[in-house]
Amino acid sequence: MKQYITYMTKCLELAKLAQGDTSPNPMVGCVVINENDEIISTGYHKKYGENHAERDALLKLDNAQNCTLIVNLEPCSHYGKTPPCADLIIEKGIKKVVYGMKDPNPIVAGRGLKKLTDAGIEVIGPVMENECKKLNEVFIINHTEKRIFTAVKTATTIDGKIATYNGDSKWITSSKARNEVKNIRKIYDAILTSSSTIIADNPTMLHKNKIILDRELKINSNAKIFEQGEIYVFHDGKIKSPQNIKNIHYMPAPVKNNKLDVKYILQALYDLGFRSVLVESGGILNGSFVDYADKIYHFVAPKILADNTGKSAFEGKSIEKIADTINFQIDDVKIFSPDLLVIYTKI
Repeated sequence: MKQYITYMTKCLELAKLAQGDTSPNPMVGCVVINENDEIISTGYHKKYGENHAERDALLKLDNAQNCTLIVNLEPCSHYGKTPPCADLIIEKGIKKVVYGMKDPNPIVAGRGLKKLTDAGIEVIGPVMENECKKLNEVFIINHTEKRIFTAVKTATTIDGKIATYNGDSKWITSSKARNEVKNIRKIYDAILTSSSTIIADNPTMLHKNKIILDRELKINSNAKIFEQGEIYVFHDGKIKSPQNIKNIHYMPAPVKNNKLDVKYILQALYDLGFRSVLVESGGILNGSFVDYADKIYHFVAPKILADNTGKSAFEGKSIEKIADTINFQIDDVKIFSPDLLVIYTKI
């Protein structure tokens, strides 16, 4: 299967072109090669509701007889927004299909591969399965665990501080790192922050969907964050919320340990159709979400605050033993000079 790695790598590169645009669907790229192993067509799933990658590639060809189709995810076998890709593959006369990973969606889950095999098409795979799973980690969690994928972003000094004792935090990291944060936001269906962060920093946080935890409805609706995007404000329901106006949706939520119930909110977001969320806030809210975090984006600036009264990236727990810590593994490290981005995933 080594001969297909180059083509599968191309599929993954194509799939990433639509990062942030396909949810709740996966990111998928496709390559079609002829009998001389030459690429004659490519395609990718550009946006939810539009053609899947296989259809995008195959509809560009008048003749695909005896060709090989490479795709990073098992072709679908059911009618959704578009007809089954497996049917078109059979119709076009493809002789071989190379896939990266099986589809975790129980509607497909091997049925696409079986339909191809039953039609006499040679099926090879998985190829580069780990890379394919990493690309669509959100889609996998959504279908295997029926929940939203949760990530936390923080930026700290070397000694783990996000602000001085009086809340000054501008700027810990450089403009290069802050620009990368904008790119990370695009990957997620929504970004989430707290009333404390908004009151302290008055951020705009450009995104199409923004979630605010404001238990006592303290934020003035003239804050910059309300200027753009759909806004969902979770509160405790004790104070009568304003009528839902324009782009602002007020959502009552239960309180647990004197805080809004994070588990309830994540389930509510999933029920609303969000499949991934990026938490950007202070140490207290970060600490509330760390138990539920699938991924952490940790920007580290080469600075030391050296002040034990400074604000930490994750707060709220009292742990006596190292054995009781929440464990992650380093997934990737990137440099945005002079800063570092360490990406952790839950073990």
